[in-house]
Amino acid sequence: MTQSSKFDAILAINPEAKFTTAENESGEEIVTWLEGTTPISEADISAKQAELETANAHIAPRKKAYDALGGWQEQLDMMYKDQVDGTTTWQDAIAKIKSDNPKS
Repeated sequence: MTQSSKFDAILAINPEAKFTTAENESGEEIVTWLEGTTPISEADISAKQAELETANAHIAPRKKAYDALGGWQEQLDMMYKDQVDGTTTWQDAIAKIKSDNPKS
């Protein structure tokens, strides 16, 4: 599972926030608040990161499964063949990917 960044968490909490992030020497992500933006506590940022990770846990496995279908070009070809042949191969494949990797 990909760890959600502080950047994403901050914007999820306050889409109008003005800030920068940078890594210090030990690899810790440091936030600098700009233009009078009220700082958000580290605890609130961490909680939002965990929430985003849980909410987005389905994305990486779905992407891998979609790629296994051969990429978007292959999927377009599957759709065309389904249209011509009256089949639902593509629709069935996508439904399986979604059911195997449900949203939270």
